Amino acid sequence: MASPSLLLPLGCIFGKNNSSNRQKAHDFGIQSSASEYKLESLKTIEGRDECVLMKRRNLVKIGVGVLSLVSGSKITEAAGLPPEEKPRLCDDACEKELENIPMITTESGLQYKDIKVGGGPSPPVGFQVAANYVAMVPSGQIFDSSLEKRQLYIFRVGAGQVIKGLDEGILSMKVGGKRRLYIPGLLAFPKGLASAPGRPRVGANSPVIFDVSLEYIPGLEDEE
Repeated sequence: MASPSLLLPLGCIFGKNNSSNRQKAHDFGIQSSASEYKLESLKTIEGRDECVLMKRRNLVKIGVGVLSLVSGSKITEAAGLPPEEKPRLCDDACEKELENIPMITTESGLQYKDIKVGGGPSPPVGFQVAANYVAMVPSGQIFDSSLEKRQLYIFRVGAGQVIKGLDEGILSMKVGGKRRLYIPGLLAFPKGLASAPGRPRVGANSPVIFDVSLEYIPGLEDEE
């Protein structure tokens, strides 16, 4: 006896045995009167149509169920993926080196460590500078980055175009240098910054950390 198919409702399987059964019912109809034969034939046809309809309905239900399982699996896998690694100016090796670099504290309370001392000039007040930066909360979570934007940040130093801590910290750098700035709350964001998807909130007057690399000084290089 043929085993039932998982895609068909029981009793509506069109296998060899069922063909034989339908043939017996057909033979029986021939031996009956013409009206009985027509009735029996109609029942057979209706039975087959009903089974086809049931088959289609079940296929749709099973298809929807399979799609739900597949999509659910993908969502679960996506949820289990580690967060995308964001580009940084200071990698793991750099972080270890920072532990042995002395901290410098200025009169304003700004602190910094030179990851790399540049070999070029320092920017005069009022000149534009082109720099890369990665801004973080004390826990190390990034809330802003020129590396993610893939575009150098150009601003005029000493003109109040950026937060005080960044302004002061970059004025004493040299072109080609890289520095970590530990900016106290009073030199950071007075009003704070709202959180965004994948980015932490920065509280008002909260300390922040900036990794900065001074790439070049457009105006100064043009004069030279």
